[in-house]
Amino acid sequence: MAIMTTQMDHIRAEALPGLEGRPFWLMDGIGNNFVIVDLRGGGQMTPKAAAMLGDHDGPFGCDQIITLERGENEASPYMGIWNADGSPAGACGNATRCVGWLLMQETGLASAHLSSPAGPLLAKDAGPYRVTVDMGTPRLDWQDIPLSEQMDDTRYIDIKLGPIDAPVLWGPSAVNMGNPHCVFFVEDAEKAQIEKFGPLVENHPLFPEQSNVSVVHAIDQETLRLRTWERGVGMTAACGTAACAALVSAHRRRVTGRRATIKLDGGELVIEWRHSDDHVLMTGPISLNGIGRFEEAR
Repeated sequence: MAIMTTQMDHIRAEALPGLEGRPFWLMDGIGNNFVIVDLRGGGQMTPKAAAMLGDHDGPFGCDQIITLERGENEASPYMGIWNADGSPAGACGNATRCVGWLLMQETGLASAHLSSPAGPLLAKDAGPYRVTVDMGTPRLDWQDIPLSEQMDDTRYIDIKLGPIDAPVLWGPSAVNMGNPHCVFFVEDAEKAQIEKFGPLVENHPLFPEQSNVSVVHAIDQETLRLRTWERGVGMTAACGTAACAALVSAHRRRVTGRRATIKLDGGELVIEWRHSDDHVLMTGPISLNGIGRFEEAR
C-alpha cells in the first residue's frame, strides 16, 4: 500500500465552467479516491462540475471531489468536500490525509493545518506516504448527529431491518464525525447485505441529513472489519470518518479499547480515540496517482 504511481505525466482535462486552467491531483487513501482541485488561484466548484467529475462513467470517476481553497490565512487553506453526486459533504478523513500530505510536500513541514466544513483539522507526517489526522471530537448527542427524534442513548438507536417480530438487524449506534454515521454490529460484515439495505438506512426518516451506513464486526479487541455505504456515493472501498465512527461506537459498546486497526475493503487504518482530550486520530497511507490541469476556456 501507499506506493506512489510512477506514471506522473500531466493529464490535460477539458475545460469545465469555474475550473478552467486550474491544476488538480488524482489521489486515494486505501482505495477511497479523489479528484483534488486547486482553487487557491481562482475558480469555483459547482454541484454540476462536481457531479461530472464524480461520474464513474465519465473520464474521472471518484468517490469525492475535493477543493483546495484560500482560507482565513495562508497557513490554513480551506478544504471543500463534494460527493460524487454533486452534493456537499461535511468531512472526509481519507481526503484530509491526502490534502495534508500535499500541503506538507509544498511547505517541507511535518504538519499541516487546514479548515473544513466540519472545522479545523491537523495533519501530521507519520512516515513515507503515511499521514495522521486529528479528526476532532465525536458528536454523540441526538441533536448533534442529528436525529429527528430524541434518544437518550445513541449507542443503540431505534432502527430495525426485516420483519417487525423477527428483525434481521436492529439497534445500531449513531455518531457524527463531521457527518452522520449509522453503525450496525454484525456477526460477519462480509455476509451482511449492506448493498441492499444501505440506501434505505441512508434515507431513513430518523436521519434528516441522511447518513453513512456501516456494518462492522470485531475480529478481536484490537481489530475491526468494516464495510460502508457512503451517503451520496454508494459502496466505497474505504471511508475514513466511518472508520472513526466504528471505533467510537465499538468502544462505547465495550467491544474494543480506545485504539484499534480497522480493516476496510481498500486497506487498513489505525484509529485512536484519545482519552486526554476526546479527539479521534486516524493514521493511514495515501497514494498519488496523477497530476493535471483543466484546459482554458476557448
